[in-house]
Amino acid sequence: MSPASLTRLLLLAALWGGSFLLMRIAAPVLGAVPTAFARVALGAAGLLALVLLLRVPLSFRDKFVATLALGAINSGLPFLMFALAARVLPAGYSAILNATTPLMGVLIGAALFGEHIGRAKAAGVLLGLLGVAVLTRTGPLDTSAPVLWGVAACLVATACYGLAGFLTQRWIARRGGLDSRMVALGSQLGALLLLLPCVGWLAAAPDNTMPPLAEIGPQVGAALLALGLLCTSFAYVLYFRLIADVGPLKALSVTFLIPLFGMFWGWLVLDERASLAHAAGGGLIALALWLVMRPAPSAAPSAAPAQPAAR
Repeated sequence: MSPASLTRLLLLAALWGGSFLLMRIAAPVLGAVPTAFARVALGAAGLLALVLLLRVPLSFRDKFVATLALGAINSGLPFLMFALAARVLPAGYSAILNATTPLMGVLIGAALFGEHIGRAKAAGVLLGLLGVAVLTRTGPLDTSAPVLWGVAACLVATACYGLAGFLTQRWIARRGGLDSRMVALGSQLGALLLLLPCVGWLAAAPDNTMPPLAEIGPQVGAALLALGLLCTSFAYVLYFRLIADVGPLKALSVTFLIPLFGMFWGWLVLDERASLAHAAGGGLIALALWLVMRPAPSAAPSAAPAQPAAR
């Protein structure tokens, strides 16, 4: 990997690891739905600006509905789930749990798409689940109902990411493909359409607790801007550039780095403390990732497109 590609990889990991910190700042103040909605709205605006700036043809080639549906699965639901988790879980917890995305891909591939699970992948899935259990049961947080619901929300998000990888192959790649920047833009628009009714319903509710825009502090406002424009718009462009430079398998190595940056940003900004449970649970998940993602010696490379490990 060239120095330029390595720099992009580290920057991408820092951005996606930082997304958990930013959600941890915004979600407890705004709530999960407004945080997720603001992220996709700013992400869509940023991507549209980049597409226009780069003069990418605004053509979805009869795949607009498919990209909208992918957006609901690949961005809308995961962003909402991680925002829900951010109300109760430290940033480092969510970042580590996010690394289970490839493990969920293995399970979903076997359950819904007839994918074969070899011994190494099966062992990886079991180790990953053990890592989640270690982090949940022995971590610094009490094993309370809200914490368990937060962990469950993170796992729902990673399951969505795993499912989206197969659907992208079926709905986009096998139908002639589409410019990755248009896929990213359509995905954010689909996520926006999914979350818009939720925001409207929440705003119209009699017990609406969303603070007025004028009362949102500068810290939360800055977190939302960074979350939407940097961790979503810019990170998408960076990720697809990395795939073009080094290929999808090496680009997916960002999955190993995101938890480290997630814990680092949480420690640096919010004074979150790492524990032996972080090391043990995260180490088991990292080993599981290695088992799942390593190429089989005699197998042909997978045709499935790589999916971002975080947004």
